[in-house]
Amino acid sequence: TAAFFLMTGSTAKYEIKTPDDDNFIGNENAAVTITEFSDFQCPFCAKFFRDTEPQIKKDYIDAGKVKFVYKHFPLPSHSNAQKSAEAVECAADIGGQSAFWQMHDKMFQNNNLLSASNLKRFAAETGLNTTDFSLCLDSGAMRGRVLRDQEEGKKLGVTGTPAFFVNGQKIEGAQPFSVFKSAIESKL
Repeated sequence: TAAFFLMTGSTAKYEIKTPDDDNFIGNENAAVTITEFSDFQCPFCAKFFRDTEPQIKKDYIDAGKVKFVYKHFPLPSHSNAQKSAEAVECAADIGGQSAFWQMHDKMFQNNNLLSASNLKRFAAETGLNTTDFSLCLDSGAMRGRVLRDQEEGKKLGVTGTPAFFVNGQKIEGAQPFSVFKSAIESKL
C-alpha cells in the first residue's frame, strides 16, 4: 500500500508502512508506534540515541506502551551511512532482532568509526558469524532493503535525520524527551 497523509486542521497525520521485516523493539501490539528514520553517521541521530532514546525505552518501550521501529534514511553526505545501514540489516538477517539492536547500539556508540573494516569488527564483537557477515556486507545483499526505507521516507517528506512519526505525527530532529513524552501521552 502507498503511504499517504490526511490533513486534519493544521496537523498532518501520516500512515507509515510496517512490513514484517521492519526492525523494532517493544510490544508489537502497543497502543503507540514510534517510527524513526535515521542515519548511523548522523551526529543528531547519535545524540537522540544517547540522550532521548534511553528515557523513551525506560518509560514506554519496556512498559509495553510503545513499539519503536527503526527505518533507514542514509544521507548522501555521509559516506559510510549506506554501508552502515546494510551492515545492521546483515546482522538482523544472520542473528535476528537481538543482533540488529546490538549492532545498532554498537554503531551509534562508535558513529565516527563506521568504515567497512570497523563494521566487520563490530559484528565480531557482537558475536555474529564473521564469514556470513562479511559475505552479506560485501555483496550488497541488503542494499534494496535499505533503499525501500529511504524511498518510503522520501514519500513521507523526510529530508533530514532523525525524523520520527508517533502514531503518524511527525517530529523532526533530535528533540528532547519532553517532546516525545507529550506526543506519546496524547495518544495513550
